[in-house]
Amino acid sequence: MSLFGEGLDAAVHRVFTRPTPKSAPAQMRYLVKQLKGTRPVARTLRISQRTVERYVKGQIKKPRPDLAARLEREVTKRWQPQIRARAKAKAATTDGIVIDTRARLGYTAPVGSTDESRIRHLTVALPPRHAARLFEAREAGAGDQQLQQIAAEALREVYFQDSGRRAGSLEEVRFTDIEHLEFEL
Repeated sequence: MSLFGEGLDAAVHRVFTRPTPKSAPAQMRYLVKQLKGTRPVARTLRISQRTVERYVKGQIKKPRPDLAARLEREVTKRWQPQIRARAKAKAATTDGIVIDTRARLGYTAPVGSTDESRIRHLTVALPPRHAARLFEAREAGAGDQQLQQIAAEALREVYFQDSGRRAGSLEEVRFTDIEHLEFEL
């Protein structure tokens, strides 16, 4: 499961102005329109072209659970691309992104120090450059480990070092044992 990738996608999906199509025939018609034909939709969903045509005509209304999940994922991935792009651009240039997490955070510090690694619940507004790094890495196909590293570096700079006002020699922040992670644009 891609915790960071899915978290970023969910944050972008919350800015949609209209809900995605709900019924399977409506979702199938949307995909046929987006992919310009029933054959590419069939390939994408790993079903027959005839099955796609039957969904489009409304002859089949209820997909199997695995097909329903794939259909939902493909529609959501393509839904409102301009609004998605605008939200990412705004976060990467002016607004930044908010990360809300409950995880083990900290760095190697003397025992008893307030900065030693422990479970913390943080809600931190990250500046636009960190949002840009996260979205660029996501677009480039970065894995969860890479996204986690970028988030840890951002938290080191913004939370632990207070944008350069303290802990200047801090090298690495550990960001592990994630219990909760949510992004907000």
